[in-house]
Amino acid sequence: MKYNISPMEYFLFHFWEKNFVEKEKWAGTGFMYEYQRFMNPYSTRHVLLNKGEFLKHNAEFITHKWLEIDNGNFDQLRKFIKSVQGKKIVLKNISGNCGIGVQIIDTRTTTVEDIIALAKENNLTLAEEFIYQHDELNKLSPSALNTVRIFTQIVGDEVVILGTRLRISINSNVDNLAAGNMAAAVDEKSGTIVRPAIYSDITKAPESVHPVTGVDIVGFQIPHWGLVMKKVKEIALYNRENRSVGWDIAVTNDGVDFIEGNHDWCKLVYQLPVNQGLKFELEKYYKG
Repeated sequence: MKYNISPMEYFLFHFWEKNFVEKEKWAGTGFMYEYQRFMNPYSTRHVLLNKGEFLKHNAEFITHKWLEIDNGNFDQLRKFIKSVQGKKIVLKNISGNCGIGVQIIDTRTTTVEDIIALAKENNLTLAEEFIYQHDELNKLSPSALNTVRIFTQIVGDEVVILGTRLRISINSNVDNLAAGNMAAAVDEKSGTIVRPAIYSDITKAPESVHPVTGVDIVGFQIPHWGLVMKKVKEIALYNRENRSVGWDIAVTNDGVDFIEGNHDWCKLVYQLPVNQGLKFELEKYYKG
């Protein structure tokens, strides 16, 4: 109650090791709820809440094919599968989060009717063309699409970058921290990882080298970094009615693609990779 955090965050933030001054610095569930409600009001956040709306609204920033399955019309899905035949597709719930329920399916080895049956059974209402990440990211971790998470804040006509992170999969088909994966802090100017990657599991030590592939995490250079930063500022201004967003960005051999924008972006991915409470950074914009 004193620090406006959840019981779980007491452990995630290692509060038993911290004094009063250090505890005050951490943004917990209570603070983030108020901050994000103010920055991304209920009247505008629907564009970020619904993945279909997000993809339609931000079509100029999306390079992969996708389909919202309207009213259970699975003939649409049949046509979509045919249009990407020979490739993988991703099925998910259009309002889902944290990677829960995401299915990655190879259309070469799964029949159309089996894919439709899977979508029906699990209420998967969004189909997307599988995005093949950049070769360098694939060397780092090939089990999932490893996305860049960038937190932006609109101040007037400018975009302030609150933080840049890389989410790294560990033998998982998603890269979410909540699914047992890692996140690492990225230098905003260079696009290189500057610290060991962390888990949200407090029993696991940070990793300087990927535990499966053996590729160095610290010093890893994210490809196309200049383009990543250019595009994230453009999409943030395009969605300026939502002033603070956590963007999930795919980096491919050809450039940059956007997966989604999060109105309730994760305080753990924001703070844990730098081992620092950042509430006062947010309060500058919240109180102002």
